[in-house]
Amino acid sequence: MAATTTTTTDAALARLMVWLSPAYPVGAFSYSHGLETAVEEGAVTRRHELVAYVEAALLRGAGAVDAGLLALAWRAAEAGADAALDEIVELGAAWRGTAELALEAMQPGAAFASVTLAAWPEPRFAAFAARHPGRLTHAVAFGAAAAWHGVPLRTACFGWLNAFAANVVSAGVRLVPLGQTDGQIATAALLPAIAEATEAALAVEDADVLGSAALAIDLFSMRHETQYTRLFRS
Repeated sequence: MAATTTTTTDAALARLMVWLSPAYPVGAFSYSHGLETAVEEGAVTRRHELVAYVEAALLRGAGAVDAGLLALAWRAAEAGADAALDEIVELGAAWRGTAELALEAMQPGAAFASVTLAAWPEPRFAAFAARHPGRLTHAVAFGAAAAWHGVPLRTACFGWLNAFAANVVSAGVRLVPLGQTDGQIATAALLPAIAEATEAALAVEDADVLGSAALAIDLFSMRHETQYTRLFRS
């Protein structure tokens, strides 16, 4: 099979870097993806356990589902297939194991749509967001915006997954706690899983093949809802 070369323009790259920056005001820093309970209960106490937790989320949990939905949203947006894109929105909203994981997907999605419309106005994205007030998950909104702003699918998918992983690692650095260097070592160790999750997402052509099996993360998230002392919203 011939290699595929993807070209990212400077303008598209600038958008991608800004959208994935911790400074982009989507509120992702306030979520731990159930990790706070995993640390509280002693399941994650060391760097390698944090890496394993994030790998599970990437390959068998929300990362696997959301990256696939991101790819489907990108393709539908790029093709101008509004009906298909609207169906992906509904799938994204429904595909959540717990109330807190739903909040973790929906609140940053709404924030991403709002700030992106203000800072990077695009009429197709504006119409899309107007059709789905409060229903956009972060991954689906990001995928559609990336397509309409010229960000290549592979680059958008890899970048989003990398940011997702980095956010959970950042929560782990604060919760375990780990040093900043350990956090960076963990982030580097996750690169193969991020690449694998990206390839899996790019292979998704139909939502019927999507699914998750990170049951421990869902259980940690459920117990987090009633955890006595909490720093994070999930």
